[in-house]
Amino acid sequence: MKVTLAPIPFYWPRATMFEFYGNIATSQVDRVILGETVCSKRRELNQQDYIDIADKLAAKGKEVFISSLALLEAESELKSLTSLCKVSPYPLEANDLAAAELCFQQQRSFIGGPYLNNYSPETLKMLQRDGMTSWTLPFELGKQDLEDFMTTIHQENIDLETEVMVHGYIPLALSARCFTARALDLPKDKCQRKCIDYPVGIPVDSQEDERLFTINGIQTLSGDILDLRSEVTEMQAMGVDRIRVVPSQIDMRDILDDYCQAANGKQLAPAKNELFCNGYWYGQAGKSHISA
Repeated sequence: MKVTLAPIPFYWPRATMFEFYGNIATSQVDRVILGETVCSKRRELNQQDYIDIADKLAAKGKEVFISSLALLEAESELKSLTSLCKVSPYPLEANDLAAAELCFQQQRSFIGGPYLNNYSPETLKMLQRDGMTSWTLPFELGKQDLEDFMTTIHQENIDLETEVMVHGYIPLALSARCFTARALDLPKDKCQRKCIDYPVGIPVDSQEDERLFTINGIQTLSGDILDLRSEVTEMQAMGVDRIRVVPSQIDMRDILDDYCQAANGKQLAPAKNELFCNGYWYGQAGKSHISA
């Protein structure tokens, strides 16, 4: 089993991002996916910056992919995606069907990001025929759903790698409205890129002081962080090829080291912090923290 580091979901300063990926270059992670997946206004790094980082990671033996936006809202974003599909020296992760179609038109293989609506084996087979080589289990599906998928994949010999998210804030929704701008009483078109002031988003609590969500621009995330470190060996037994770690803080080395150990067969104890969640894996409310 291998470990994938997903794109950073938050808006961090340029220097912070370069430092972050400098540390990742010496980690045990197998695959690193770069790029902006949430909002095209986040421009601390441009396309060439990502390629420069990718070159440094590849020189350290990492498998590198460039990811696409999860929600295209403007013609300019589609043009940028078209250009990326044509000129990127690195393969792409498609987060919507537009990206998958553009890769198909360019006869480029791609990996299926977590925002693709892969909820049936028939969808997997269709996208595999179009060039998809790997897929990610939708965030809200759990152990039983994964078992059903893996059974079909093996029975029908579908040539795809399977990846499961095991750590990070769970992406719950994307909207044309920017919730960060709204929270600060700013219009979306004049948001001043305020997301950069919130390196792990804005927490949202209920009137009963229960952590419910995290606001991240146009994206709504879970209030607590998903943690499935103790379930990794179970996934490995099912035949899962990769586990996906989504950055949840600026210093990820200890977290990544734990998941790399789990991917190498070490059974880890569940996270002790009550602010972690794992409910979806057990078919319960996603915010729940359930002991196996």
